[in-house]
Amino acid sequence: MNSHSLPPSTPTATSPGSQEKKELFPSALVWRWLDTLIAERGLSRNTVAAYGQDLDALRDFLEETQTPLTSFDDDMALLLVAWLRSRGDVSRTLARRLSSLRNFFSWCVETGKLASNPVALIENPKIPSLLPDVLSRDEMFTLLATPDTFSPLGRRDRAMLELLYAAGMRVSELISLQPLDLDLQRGVVRVFGKGSKERYVPLHDTAIRGMALYLRDVRPLFHPVDNQVFLNRSGKKLTRQGIWKLVKRYALMAGIRKSISPHTFRHSFATHLLEGGADLRSVQLLLGHADMSATELYTHVQPERLIQIHKAFHPRSRASGDPA
Repeated sequence: MNSHSLPPSTPTATSPGSQEKKELFPSALVWRWLDTLIAERGLSRNTVAAYGQDLDALRDFLEETQTPLTSFDDDMALLLVAWLRSRGDVSRTLARRLSSLRNFFSWCVETGKLASNPVALIENPKIPSLLPDVLSRDEMFTLLATPDTFSPLGRRDRAMLELLYAAGMRVSELISLQPLDLDLQRGVVRVFGKGSKERYVPLHDTAIRGMALYLRDVRPLFHPVDNQVFLNRSGKKLTRQGIWKLVKRYALMAGIRKSISPHTFRHSFATHLLEGGADLRSVQLLLGHADMSATELYTHVQPERLIQIHKAFHPRSRASGDPA
């Protein structure tokens, strides 16, 4: 380090650590960036120290999820935001942290250390718009109760929304879901995520009952043409745009003024589990963006353990009410 290097009191993310920490979040890389902020941009030591504290949060997240920096993508960035929220970060603090990380990752891209900036899309000058919208538990329960379950389409939509929130699925995963992917007796759904990676996600009783009734009583009414679970009136699979429009319409009917999308269910799923006390690694597995090569721990996590965690910490698991 040159004469502009930070004093020993600089946050721990910037100080040398164990070999494991270096592999996940190379301390030398952080030191170089912070040194650049002082030497080339002329930032004060206090400002740079604040950047270091924000990188401490990223370091803690990478260590807790056993995710190398090179595997941190845009989906992991959303989980990071949920995790920071669960630790008590308010919107202004989150906005500052994301600004620091955005600058850091931009520098990594410019210097050829990373191929892309995973937090680049989570940006907006206005703080309320900077962060992905998350529904409160009450808002989510209100939204789930909005579809008219006296009509076939309403029963379909109720089952679909319950499944989105129960399993934290991506909309691309939902539209490709087939009946054989649902094991309702066991209470799990098989999901094929990015790169065709397969994972099993538990379902709570309300989602199980809703899916069972939909598959038995409603789906046959659409005279299926496609083999996907969720179909339109013509028996063809629902599209991404179709589900997006349904979510928007039900949010409006429920009186929710936040800007939401199908992905809001996924982000709310993660946030509510973390707020309820679920551990980060288990939520990471449930969402399907664990770096399986990062640690052998994941190969030993049993599905039964994830079922227990889902049952203990998913808000809907303790909620009463029949989706039919």
